[in-house]
Amino acid sequence: MRILDIRPAANPGGGQVRLIANFDLELDDNVRMYDLKLMETLDGRRLVYAPNGNGGRRLATFSLAMATAITEAATAKLRGHVTANGTTSQN
Repeated sequence: MRILDIRPAANPGGGQVRLIANFDLELDDNVRMYDLKLMETLDGRRLVYAPNGNGGRRLATFSLAMATAITEAATAKLRGHVTANGTTSQN
C-alpha cells in the first residue's frame, strides 16, 4: 500500500469532523482509489472516508484494520508533504 498523492485541505471546515487532506491510494498492483478524505475529530482521532458516488452513497468501506493502516499511511505522507511556500506541513 502507498499514498500516490496527498493534498492538504485549504479549508478544513468547522464541524465535528474536519477535513485534513484528500489523497490517492494504491492498495496493491491491482487497485487504486482516488480522492479519499483524511478527516480529524475534535479529540484528534483521524479517520479515512472513501468518496461518495451519485446519490451520496460511499463507493467503498474498509475493515477496521485496513482503515487504520490507510489512516497511518496518509498521516505519515502528510507529515512529509512540502507545502506551496516550501515548508513542511505540521499536520
